Amino acid sequence: MAVALIYETHSITVDNEQGIATGWLPGELSERGRALAAEMGPRRAGVDEVYASDLRRAVETAEIAFGGGREIRTDPRLRECDYGVYNGRPVDELAPLRRRHIDDPWPGGQSYRDVVSQTASFLDDLRGLWQGRTVLVVAHSANRWALQHLLLGVPLENLVDAPFEWHPGWMYTVE
Repeated sequence: MAVALIYETHSITVDNEQGIATGWLPGELSERGRALAAEMGPRRAGVDEVYASDLRRAVETAEIAFGGGREIRTDPRLRECDYGVYNGRPVDELAPLRRRHIDDPWPGGQSYRDVVSQTASFLDDLRGLWQGRTVLVVAHSANRWALQHLLLGVPLENLVDAPFEWHPGWMYTVE
């Protein structure tokens, strides 16, 4: 049996609205982000399990979405890419550099391939724990790229340069 995985990005943060790449910094949802997080709960009420990155913005999204009525399992393997010295810098500075850091770590941080490895480890655990169940994951852009790469075979080179287009979740099957 497979695991049905629903992936949602954390809701909009103050940093997102200001064009900042938060990376491993905790981040904080904006007013609009809190309102959008509240819409996620009813949309995803039927899931069996909820996981979130342990970074504050993802946990806050899940907590608001489910109003404290559901266990939120946090996992550090679902963290955004660690941009090292670039954590908290403007997105416009990072975007042109992403392709360089697919395999080479950001100075003082990690590579996107490191995020893929962490996400693969997380998926291995999901396979063992939640066969036949539906799992919601609330995480970050780099994790979505990792899922697309691991589960759909999309090259990371294509993903890091693509513009982000939000929509209410992505569905995957974890065999």
